[in-house]
Amino acid sequence: MGSELRDAKDGRLLWGLNPRLLEQAWRNSQMFQELRLTPWERAGTFGRVRATALLRAPAWAPVLQGFEPYAALCRTVDDAVADPRAVLTFPYDWRLSVEYNGRLLARAARRHLETWTATATAEPALRRLWERPPRLVFVSHSMGGLVTWEALDHHRDLVPDTRTVITLGTPFLGAAKTAVVLNGDRGSRLPARLLRNLQALAATLPGVHDLLPDYRCVDEGLEVVRLDPLMVEALGGDRELAAAAIARQSRMRAPGAVVMPDHRAVVGVAQETVQSIRISSAVVTAQYEAFLTHSDGRLRRDAHGIPERRNRQGDGTVYRDAACSGAVKPSYFPVQHGALAENETALKYVHAVLTEYDGLIGPPMGQGELGLAVPEEGVIAGVPWTIRVTGRTVPAGVSCVLTDADTGRQVARARLAARDGELAATVTAPTPGLFRVVVTAGGITPLTQLVLAHEPEDTAG
Repeated sequence: MGSELRDAKDGRLLWGLNPRLLEQAWRNSQMFQELRLTPWERAGTFGRVRATALLRAPAWAPVLQGFEPYAALCRTVDDAVADPRAVLTFPYDWRLSVEYNGRLLARAARRHLETWTATATAEPALRRLWERPPRLVFVSHSMGGLVTWEALDHHRDLVPDTRTVITLGTPFLGAAKTAVVLNGDRGSRLPARLLRNLQALAATLPGVHDLLPDYRCVDEGLEVVRLDPLMVEALGGDRELAAAAIARQSRMRAPGAVVMPDHRAVVGVAQETVQSIRISSAVVTAQYEAFLTHSDGRLRRDAHGIPERRNRQGDGTVYRDAACSGAVKPSYFPVQHGALAENETALKYVHAVLTEYDGLIGPPMGQGELGLAVPEEGVIAGVPWTIRVTGRTVPAGVSCVLTDADTGRQVARARLAARDGELAATVTAPTPGLFRVVVTAGGITPLTQLVLAHEPEDTAG
């Protein structure tokens, strides 16, 4: 959901709205209707919606939570190259399939490399900077890493022309949270109408189905199985879209699958992350532990034959093992998924890889790994809610504030106190709108997450 989407006819912004308008848009069912795939789009007739830019304003969705804009990442990349013309941003319609968008990216990347090579060849000042002919470097956040893999698989002639692929929080094995989006346990104070609309939207989108978990994550007691198309259909998803997603995921694992050159994976850790699920009466219950396997793929079991599990955590959306598949050397940072592309330490790593000084930088050596947890479904304006700060070793001097996501103005200071081995605070969003929780501590890059405060009257749903 990291690209702005507009109506192709009148240019109206459908996704990527100003934070002041976001809460109203989620209450208005029109946004859900306009983002849903139409029968014509399902049949392959696209063009009704256009992706016009990378996300320029903070965004938020129930369950998936916050998405920070890409301005900081773009500045980092621009600063690392000899000329800004060497950089191409690639917004795409994230509603559509990873395979479709990968083909578009492949064509765009080939054109860009040829255009930039011709430009640099024609300008002596640029040509003198060359140590070797230009090659591609892909910098991809979240689903963008899957799109990059598809681009390289679809146009394998791009592989020798690619120096490095950097992925930030890419769910190579999918994300169990996606099943929660389709039909999770709705023990929420939020309006049931909003959550029903979200499920109805997600059920039409190939892009959502492409993010379904591709590992054994369905807890059936003594067995753990993969999601299959019939299970997805029972949850309210689409059987055909699920089957297509599973086929694509199988291609990624198959012998002879393309290997992304010099793959560098930035992996978020220390955040509470859905890693497995239980399904009862077609409703998903999230579980915050993954199941352990032997090297041959068999489940590890205890002395009583019960599958062993462990909390591997992740970035709040993608669990850590799902984000580092095939990487040369994963780099782990305690960051929330939606903030990976603007986290200061992660950006320093991206800059180091681009400039080939990455041997001098590694994960931050701070006082510990902090985790941040806020209500995934949003909050109600004027009603107190809880912020939780977790970690194996929570450092001293941790502070937490609530700021307006539009203006950056501080609206509340959360007074953290020890509760059950972690820190917690109760805060209140004063008005409906989008807010940012910011946690800071000495030696640690600030940890952030967005939360949407809804109108109080909507709680009746």
